[in-house]
Amino acid sequence: LPLLLEATLLRLASGSHHPFYNGFYYNHIMNDKGNGQEKGMSGTGRAGGKRGWQLVVETPKDPIYSSSGANVTLPCHYHYEPDLEAKRKIRIKWSKLRDDYTKEQDVLVAIGKTYVAFGDFRGRAHLHQAGRREASLVVSDVRLQDDGKYRCEVIDGLEDESNVVDLRLQGVVFPYQPPHGQYRLNFHEAKRACQEQGAVLATFNQLFQAWTEGLDWCNAGWLADGTVQYPIRLPRKPCGGLHLAPGIRSYGPRHWHLHRFDAFCFSSALRGEVFYLDRPARMTLEEAKQSCQDAGAEIASVGQLYSAWKFLGLDRCDAGWLADGSVRYPIAKPRANCGPLEPGVRSYGFPSKGRFGVFCYKER
Repeated sequence: LPLLLEATLLRLASGSHHPFYNGFYYNHIMNDKGNGQEKGMSGTGRAGGKRGWQLVVETPKDPIYSSSGANVTLPCHYHYEPDLEAKRKIRIKWSKLRDDYTKEQDVLVAIGKTYVAFGDFRGRAHLHQAGRREASLVVSDVRLQDDGKYRCEVIDGLEDESNVVDLRLQGVVFPYQPPHGQYRLNFHEAKRACQEQGAVLATFNQLFQAWTEGLDWCNAGWLADGTVQYPIRLPRKPCGGLHLAPGIRSYGPRHWHLHRFDAFCFSSALRGEVFYLDRPARMTLEEAKQSCQDAGAEIASVGQLYSAWKFLGLDRCDAGWLADGSVRYPIAKPRANCGPLEPGVRSYGFPSKGRFGVFCYKER
């Protein structure tokens, strides 16, 4: 029996990469009504019956959309039932939540006009209190990792009520393999690889959104929560089997150091432009980098190319170098001699030799 147990554990640790769950994945059922609000967050004060009033916190039910580098306001208002005319000493707290609501990151705490922002939100977060009993949060210079759910909490003495705002960045999810091949990245390496491409590891919600928009990819990749999953639109034998419905296939949580897969990265809209340069004799990678610098730009990352394709409609049927040493080209309008019939970013891989054009990126 000990030998059998040991063999089983070794087989699991060696990465027998077959999903333990194949099919449609529902990520967190919020409540029985399915209206996107948390259970227990109706705004009814717990001590309301004794005090004769109730504290109610209200936030939008629909997501707030923004993009990288922009400024965004997350609305939050509170009131009393019945209304209380007297001015009250209120404490306001904003937190960022994990998708499963198990952990919170402090964003900001305020009493009156005095507030303190924490961590990455220092210097970027403040309260917007233009209206009566407003507790809205303003986040400037939005970053990719700001995507997610935020809790607006209002505290009045023993009363403590809250509600949630969903901030979603407009972006694009793309699968990424490093130059040395498929399934070579542990979780930490995958995280770093996405950052090097001007992106972050995608969340499940971002991958799910990309799947609804047509992403179909048979290679498993890391997500931001440490799980490994992949999106399938057209079921087929090598991708979980013909008998399974379309959906997000899941390997579940994997060991962050031992297990190795690809990565799903997320990049948002650009503040600059991506453009193509070429020479009659084409260029090596080093010559391509220099050409971008001579043009007052830098060689584009994979994330920048995907963003330009997704949001700016970049369409070029000429292959070009990118910063990671790969050669790719974006097609918004499929046509003959430009790859498959679907829009997308085509890849030539990481050629060790060859001469191509180059995609450059320049801030506006």
